[in-house]
Amino acid sequence: MGVSVDNIRGLVLALSSSLFIGSSFIVKKKGLKRAGAHGVRAGSGGFSYLYEPLWWVGMLTMILGEAANFAAYAFAPAILVTPLGALSIIVSAVLAHFFLNEKLHIFGILGCVLCVVGSVSIVLHAPIEKNIESVKEVWYLATEPGFIVYFCVVMFLVVFLIFHLVPRYGQTNLVVYVGICSLMGSLTVMSVKAVGIALKLTLSGMNQFVYAQTWFFTVVVAICCLMQMNYLNKALDTFNTAVISPVYYVMFTTLTILASMIMFKDWASQNASQMVTEICGFVTILSGTFLLHKTMDMGESTPMETIALTIGIDPREFFKAPPSLYLFFSIPQALDLNLGFQLQSRWIAPAGFLDMVVSLRLLCSSSSCSPLIRL
Repeated sequence: MGVSVDNIRGLVLALSSSLFIGSSFIVKKKGLKRAGAHGVRAGSGGFSYLYEPLWWVGMLTMILGEAANFAAYAFAPAILVTPLGALSIIVSAVLAHFFLNEKLHIFGILGCVLCVVGSVSIVLHAPIEKNIESVKEVWYLATEPGFIVYFCVVMFLVVFLIFHLVPRYGQTNLVVYVGICSLMGSLTVMSVKAVGIALKLTLSGMNQFVYAQTWFFTVVVAICCLMQMNYLNKALDTFNTAVISPVYYVMFTTLTILASMIMFKDWASQNASQMVTEICGFVTILSGTFLLHKTMDMGESTPMETIALTIGIDPREFFKAPPSLYLFFSIPQALDLNLGFQLQSRWIAPAGFLDMVVSLRLLCSSSSCSPLIRL
């Protein structure tokens, strides 16, 4: 079934990594919120979070998780280690429910269960990795035509996202920031695996740090990690944590498995039955993450609370506001207006909107309309 001693070691390390990383999302998010309250938000290009101790606690937790993940790749194939990141989604979604008031619906719980089932399926059918005796073998795999083409495509997409899409859609579409993180992440994993193998061989008595290739892979890891950290911070500060986690997982895992298939040819030693089972396990995980994504913030709430959350304010403050700060609409009108101008939990006033507000306030009185939307 492919469960070797090295695979078990990689499994344990990957599980502990997911626990640390899932927790770090929550701690960093709280740190970003604190920093944004008295400085320029990361989503707006600020770096005030660097002075927030809580953010650094989250960062250290993530480093511990990444260290465990780093070690896991030295023992097990990427197709086993990477999908287990689903556990970090479950951890972050559950903790966000309790500590960030980001509600987890019953179908979100079902999504968590699907992620676990899919992960178990992949673990039981993971391939046994080819024994590599030198980092030069990894370099040979990385310089084959197939992986060079993949590398060029990834770099083109990253440059396109950063310089063309980030200025236009970075604040309204989470796929932009998450896409950069995921694309760079797939290259990070391949380089991390190379460095992990070099460390494992060095500790066994075969020094791999005498080769320039080892240092090249180390530099790639450092550059890619810095880029991931920067754009992940922007994504966390701009969008809902429990939405970012599954989307990031799906994109990152898909691209990493693709990169591993191209570079390490993970499925070369497996039969059709094993490959189909792994694909089904991965699809099950994707289904779970889709449910987590679609059912976020679908908890029990009143219509007024839902609208207040949609336009990005605390419902408790919404109900306390004086009447002069409300627009007056019937519920259908409010929902139509909301659907027309909602952009990722940000209330965007279109051209001429203030003139419309004045007109509506003249035509509508508090005795005939319900206060639903606060400016």
